[in-house]
Amino acid sequence: MDYSRLPKTEAVPEASSMIETFRAIGYNLETAVADIIDNSISAGAKNVYIDRIWDGSNTVITIKDDGCGMNSDEIVEAMRPGSQNPLETRATSDLGRFGLGMKTASFSQCRKLTVISKKTGYHSAYWTWDLDYVAMTHKWELIRWSPEAYVDAVNNQCSGTMIVWTDLDRIIPISTSANDIGAKQKFSDAWARVKSHIAMTFHRFIESGEITIYWGENKIDAWNPFCLTEKKTQIFPTESLYFGFQKAEVKGYVLPHKNNFSSEENYRKAEGMNGYPAAQGFYIYRGKRLLLAGSWLNLFRKEDHYKLVRISIDLPNTLDSEWQIDIKKSTATPPLSCREQLRSYALDVRNKGMEVYRHRGKILKKKAGENFQPLWLEKKKGNKWSFIVNRDNQLIKNLQEDAKTNPVPAINKLLRIIEESIPTPTIYVKQSSEEELQKEPFSDMDISLIKEMLCQMYEKQTLSGLTSEQAKAILKTIEPFNNYEELIEEL
Repeated sequence: MDYSRLPKTEAVPEASSMIETFRAIGYNLETAVADIIDNSISAGAKNVYIDRIWDGSNTVITIKDDGCGMNSDEIVEAMRPGSQNPLETRATSDLGRFGLGMKTASFSQCRKLTVISKKTGYHSAYWTWDLDYVAMTHKWELIRWSPEAYVDAVNNQCSGTMIVWTDLDRIIPISTSANDIGAKQKFSDAWARVKSHIAMTFHRFIESGEITIYWGENKIDAWNPFCLTEKKTQIFPTESLYFGFQKAEVKGYVLPHKNNFSSEENYRKAEGMNGYPAAQGFYIYRGKRLLLAGSWLNLFRKEDHYKLVRISIDLPNTLDSEWQIDIKKSTATPPLSCREQLRSYALDVRNKGMEVYRHRGKILKKKAGENFQPLWLEKKKGNKWSFIVNRDNQLIKNLQEDAKTNPVPAINKLLRIIEESIPTPTIYVKQSSEEELQKEPFSDMDISLIKEMLCQMYEKQTLSGLTSEQAKAILKTIEPFNNYEELIEEL
């Protein structure tokens, strides 16, 4: 097309409207802070310092690093929305993509974003996006302003950058008093989630020693979702997914059963921010950075008996488009070409995870030459399943013998053994996967046995002085006789 022959006119986005649109992309506080840390890592920082000063609606959040820093012109370029083309080839260590992360993450939380930076050989400089100023002028203009307390924040470093968020209108309501205990607690809860999110998102960087992240004055410890320090964590072989000349790698992990964790503390720590059921699924990494935690990517649904299953997927940043990585770097969608391979791999890991979950209540089928005697057996009749007490178990036989001479203690022991050994996890798994095939209680029980027990109890009730109607009324309240009212009426 010959564009030189066509009429043209500018269609510059209205500044305030566009920035308000940026604010609605969908960040929460923890993903916004993580996006800022991405920039610090891309800038070669070895240390990142995260802090907040509570003062009601005047609360300030700061994120400072010791990376390569920027001079004044570079700050302006970095604060320009869309400062990088997402189609450009990136260094493998570059955690950015759209050139929007710092801006959109910050705008989602505050009305004033200040960047203070110092590059080796330059004086420190600062610029601010003030959304109130943009709304007033309708111009894409930065202002040379900084909160006074932070003007010299990086002067004592060779290089580095500090991000300052003020007017946190998306986090703390306007006019909130510093003495508002409820607002302070709500903010503290949200702030605590940020720490947990950072410990998880950047755990590989922290574990390798590439970066140290400080929470106030204390270091943030890595939270590794795969519990590699637990001896009984089961690790599956790595499998590759190929996309032309690019490849991703998949690796499965099954965490130990609660009883096999090295300590109760480690078991609790391993559940993460939202508990074990929520933590199951795929963990997608872009480089060393965790993008998405605990999702089955619409391949499976989350079920309690797979709660110990976690599978890592490692992607290079060259596969961003294929996996539809979003601006927030918090969602991903596997291409159709690899979904079946992912599903097949995950099925193997999930099956092992289900067995670990069932461990204490697992039904062990007898095999030739084996002497194991389970207390419970899975019974199949037609296509219906149920669980029955194994009457060939030697313990059951011994209690039957004891009952001949000392019936009450023997029966009480038997009931206690049954109560303690009910295979609850196994039953739960069967109900979840084959609920429609579960045998109805008493559906195939010999009716003459029910009649015999009814007659015995009816006779005892009437011999004790109850009328026939009174005895029948009582029998109708006793399970399982409440299901046999017609037989009771015949007594």
